Amino acid sequence: MSLFAYKAVSSNGEIEEGFRDAPDDRTLIADLQSEGYIPIQVSPSRGRTFLGIPLGTKQLRLSQKDLALFTGELATLLDSGLPLDRSLTVLMEVASDNEKLNSMIGRILEKVKGGSTLADALANQGGVFSKFYLNMIRAGEAGGSLGTVLVRLSEYLERSRELKDTVSTALIYPTILLIMSLASLFVMLTFVVPQFTEMFESAGQALPVSTQIVVGLAEWLRAYWWILALTGIAVSSFMSIQLNDPVTRKVWDGRFLAMPVVGTIILNMETANITRTLGTLLGNGVAILNALGIVRETVSNGVLAAAIEDAEEQLKQGRHMSDALFEKAMLPKMAMQMIRMGEETGRLEEMLLRIAGIYDKQLRVSIQRMLALLEPVLIISLGLMIAGIIVSILLAILSVNDLAF
Repeated sequence: MSLFAYKAVSSNGEIEEGFRDAPDDRTLIADLQSEGYIPIQVSPSRGRTFLGIPLGTKQLRLSQKDLALFTGELATLLDSGLPLDRSLTVLMEVASDNEKLNSMIGRILEKVKGGSTLADALANQGGVFSKFYLNMIRAGEAGGSLGTVLVRLSEYLERSRELKDTVSTALIYPTILLIMSLASLFVMLTFVVPQFTEMFESAGQALPVSTQIVVGLAEWLRAYWWILALTGIAVSSFMSIQLNDPVTRKVWDGRFLAMPVVGTIILNMETANITRTLGTLLGNGVAILNALGIVRETVSNGVLAAAIEDAEEQLKQGRHMSDALFEKAMLPKMAMQMIRMGEETGRLEEMLLRIAGIYDKQLRVSIQRMLALLEPVLIISLGLMIAGIIVSILLAILSVNDLAF
């Protein structure tokens, strides 16, 4: 996805300017036209950016928590019988302490009062709301069930946030453990070992091979630690370039999926995301081809995204979605069997949401297995390395004492 600057004329004749993420300029133009805009100018954002946000612009980014809060509260207000403009006014008062959210709601309210639909007003917020979100809102407005759709969206956002929180929280302890392990080794080699080096040198005797290796490594780290720092920066930059290029990103995504434990976690997470998004869209009346196109944009793994694109082409040729998925073998076998069962019984959206729940649980199990494997490996590895350093120093001290007697 790239960031594009656009200028377009709305259905009210007003000129709108902003920034949006899109695969290419043609896709963005098509999206703008489908939203009732007449594109005047679309060009890649060439200005300076920080974390993907153009400097000097009013690009708004809401956290997932704020987005879920906005959706849930708007659903509650509409469900209580308040009209849309009144509900947005109340939300502005509720969000008065959140400047970004308050400002965004104000702009949405202004558009709605001007005659825009809620979907068009949301689409005008510079990429804050995803294509999935906007299509759900359009389906709700077209079917006269906006409140119900917002409730489903709120539940979807909450489950998605819980899924991401599960992964990020599970990785906190191993990350801290790894950092502390490396820091402990660095301190021992650069501060502890050198304290004994002078004593060994004054003895004037050959040291054991293990001690020579530890002392040599300690001296190298003290003199050339910056090489490690530069290497880390170089590797990080290389990976960033590789993952930002669509071609090489797809290669790396395939490698990640092939990894024993990590690949299972990625596949379970993406399966839950794909089935939940697709089930939610189909349940709100979005056509399956359009739904698959939206789902493809929410998938972060390039291999799975390409498989979904192939499935779209198969559907256009009249094949069943389950047959296309089986041919590409992109999802776990159980998930594909359940999708086929859902198609045969006419309960596809219900089955997709059930699959999402199953793979949410599978994801938690996969993470627990990873932690069960990773934690002892890190602890034992750190213990062995520190023990090796201590033993090498003790051997040198004993050899020096033996020579003294």
